[in-house]
Amino acid sequence: MSVELSHHGALIYIMVTMSAVDRKMTDAELARIGDIVSQLPVFKDFDAEQLVYTAEECGEILSADGGLDAVLDLVGKALPKRLRETAYALAVEVAAADLDVRPEETRFLELLSDALELDALATTAIERGARARHATV
Repeated sequence: MSVELSHHGALIYIMVTMSAVDRKMTDAELARIGDIVSQLPVFKDFDAEQLVYTAEECGEILSADGGLDAVLDLVGKALPKRLRETAYALAVEVAAADLDVRPEETRFLELLSDALELDALATTAIERGARARHATV
């Protein structure tokens, strides 16, 4: 399967994969993906009508043998260095959306960090920021 991703597609693939990695895509996670695509400046020139198609395309890749590795390879090639921390931050936002970060999600973050060649200090800061934003009383 040869898929060439735009930076928008790569960011969506990361969010969809984060949501799907624990085998259950919650309404909170799906809503968060929609909010991110509709609100963040990185998606200002993305046609939101393509979100469902892009998510389904990612799902097809994930369901194939070696799908997770294929997605990580595709996004690693598609994302410019300047958007790699953004990609990680979006993954963390989706993981935190339902306030229940599962071990599978933590493992995906580790794999994503490696695939995107991110600095441990940067990933820790991104994770800490998300914990602060999603804290409850």
